[in-house]
Amino acid sequence: MNFEERLAITQERLAAEAESLAVLLERLRGHISTALIGNGEWERLLGCARELPATIVAFPFGFELPLHDSRPGADFGVSVVGGTGPASFFKQKAEPETAKASSGVAWLLSETDAEDSLLREVVGRKMMLEYDVASAPDGALPDPGIFLRPAGRPITGDGANGRIRDVGIVLDATVSAAGWAPDPGEQRQAERVYRAQTADTRIESFGAFPSRERAVRLAVTGFRTSQDVTAFLDRAGWAGSRSAVATAIAPFEERGSFVELGVHLDVHGDSLGSKLGLSFLAKERRASDPRYWLDSPDLWAAFIDGLRETGLAVPAKLAALGDWSRGLTTLFGDSGVFVLLRGIHHFKLVLENDRTEQAKGYAFMVLIAAPQS
Repeated sequence: MNFEERLAITQERLAAEAESLAVLLERLRGHISTALIGNGEWERLLGCARELPATIVAFPFGFELPLHDSRPGADFGVSVVGGTGPASFFKQKAEPETAKASSGVAWLLSETDAEDSLLREVVGRKMMLEYDVASAPDGALPDPGIFLRPAGRPITGDGANGRIRDVGIVLDATVSAAGWAPDPGEQRQAERVYRAQTADTRIESFGAFPSRERAVRLAVTGFRTSQDVTAFLDRAGWAGSRSAVATAIAPFEERGSFVELGVHLDVHGDSLGSKLGLSFLAKERRASDPRYWLDSPDLWAAFIDGLRETGLAVPAKLAALGDWSRGLTTLFGDSGVFVLLRGIHHFKLVLENDRTEQAKGYAFMVLIAAPQS
């Protein structure tokens, strides 16, 4: 059985298991520590999940965990892929007059449906949605952030302007999906970030949060050392402290606890935002790698130890994450047997006012239908 056949069977079984994602998450509650997501926070997350189809867990989904904060809450992220059950759900849900984000997601799905779509050539048919569950006011659920990843044709550095057109294509699509008008200043800033790259780096994603203050979030990955990062920030024109960046990376670099670094920048019309995200990966993750989502706790032990020793994270949350990705789990449902795959995608430090203000962990799950005997 190939991947597409297994995916189709998984979606079919999940649709038979539950009417919404919330029902499935309730069954998975025992696999998520209350140190990471408390019971009250879990109810808020379920409120978001009730608005999403059960079939969405056939694709990787997960949690943004604020490890610096003693409160056990999390934001929530899902994948949406064109031509699948969840994509049909979002198209049917779109109501241009009342649901800006839903209409933006539906528009992106329509744009990438066509095989001759320029946007599809660059990003494929997948997007990520991020819901601000933990930070949202009680009773309110903001429109999700929308992220596009140039996986079909990676936007790597070339020292010239060879991929400027692709930058414009994805930037325009991101801005349109958020319901914003084009801004030539954003285009210039994004182009400068692109030109600041070296051949070893790539723009990993373009993102926008329709419910937040306007900014386009660019993630650039592929850096190997703190020096690579600070040199890139010089070329890109970021105004923050380079020494603060080097200091933030140093404890993890000294212990060899990552293989790749990423930089997350907020692009405005007149500048790059002062806030900076630094992501750390313990494994190279390439979209074309069939083992992309496989993980092991051994990969993250050194990094988690570094977070513990620097005091940047709550110890109970780190202990819970240390047990997160321990192999595969077999689950028995009404429609058949499933395999639960869990892992940590990356960690992120957020610098603001030249200080490390936040530490976050990004943990994922995915359910796969087991073969019928």
